Amino acid sequence: MQVNSQTFYHILPNGIKIVHRRTPSPVAYVGVMVGAGTRDEAPEENGMAHYIEHCVFKGTAHHSARQIIHAIEGVGGEINAYTTKEETTFYAATLCEHVQLTLHLIAEMILEPAFKKEETDKERMVILDEIESYNDQPSELIYDDFESLVFAGSPLAQPILGTRKTLKHISSKPEYAKNWMRRNYTPERMVVFCQGNVKPERLFRLAEKEFGGLENVITLDNPSKTVREWTENGATTDRQACYKKHTHQVHAMLGGITYPIGHENQLGMFLLNNILGGGSLNSRLNLSLREAKGLVYTVESTYTPLSDTGYWCVYWACDPEDYSLSNSLVRKELDKLMDSPLSEAALRGAQTQLRGQLAISAQNQENSALAMAKSVLYRGYAPEWQETMQKIEQISALHLQQIAQECLAPSNTYILTYE
Repeated sequence: MQVNSQTFYHILPNGIKIVHRRTPSPVAYVGVMVGAGTRDEAPEENGMAHYIEHCVFKGTAHHSARQIIHAIEGVGGEINAYTTKEETTFYAATLCEHVQLTLHLIAEMILEPAFKKEETDKERMVILDEIESYNDQPSELIYDDFESLVFAGSPLAQPILGTRKTLKHISSKPEYAKNWMRRNYTPERMVVFCQGNVKPERLFRLAEKEFGGLENVITLDNPSKTVREWTENGATTDRQACYKKHTHQVHAMLGGITYPIGHENQLGMFLLNNILGGGSLNSRLNLSLREAKGLVYTVESTYTPLSDTGYWCVYWACDPEDYSLSNSLVRKELDKLMDSPLSEAALRGAQTQLRGQLAISAQNQENSALAMAKSVLYRGYAPEWQETMQKIEQISALHLQQIAQECLAPSNTYILTYE
């Protein structure tokens, strides 16, 4: 079914969604996004989603790891995967003429992984090295620890990589990973996506051929209910934490709960975050803490919407003697956004900036394809960037102030520091 001149949708009889954005590019990004991630793991199997992401590359029922790599890279393609708290995604960039080969191999990895013990044991050691590398980077680790603070008591608090103990458990028997995939890699949680110069009808036929036989398997040891439920009522009442990391600088993160994917205020929250510290040198936090005072090298804010919740946060690192001033300046910028609406000129400037960033991002075919797949997974459709730009223009200064008052208030604020 054609929805507009570029984006096409289809649903297989078993419930798998397909989305294709046709572009003139001779390169296609094609893959599968599965709505299964860290929050679907029981505590004893923490790290399973990420472990599976690694291990399916280590061989299938028909191809070795070396054969999979050579098949894709031998035609100039690049294959990749990643795991988040809610999704696991497998995709590749390839010439459009090789989409059939690429989608077949990705399907084989997902549907027929071998999980040979000698191969998965090697990959467990690779993941352990990844964990240690991650632990050595406080600017990365602090995001995991902040999520653990905000979502305490929920699977969302678990680290994506797992722990040494849980990795030893989940890798001890291939059945653990296979059973987890049967429970979570189900048709209604899968999106086949493609972006490039491929005929939609061709992609739909290829997806039907590769994934049409997948069925929901629900048995006594394979319950349909997952462990991903979370409510803010179950969140921690302890809103501060300080960890001794013996780092040269103090690393700090401040933030709180905000809107989920698809919420009517989601786009407004993106605009508010961009104004506050969303990666541009003219953000309020960068101008205040770095340009005016020279207190930090990096200060940034982030908004992360999830399927049923979301959070915003501000990260910075500074010398210990500058922490108190930096913290008060961050709070000052938050209060400004709460206390008074933007001027008309400031609002138009912020909207223009975000629109420009959005247009540039849309030219990155990889990011565009992945964002499209995620939108279809949770919302059932993927708006064109032009549609989003129009909605940005409709956001008022009063609306932004109301969002700030709801989300940035001290009563909704958690703070984590590394010393």
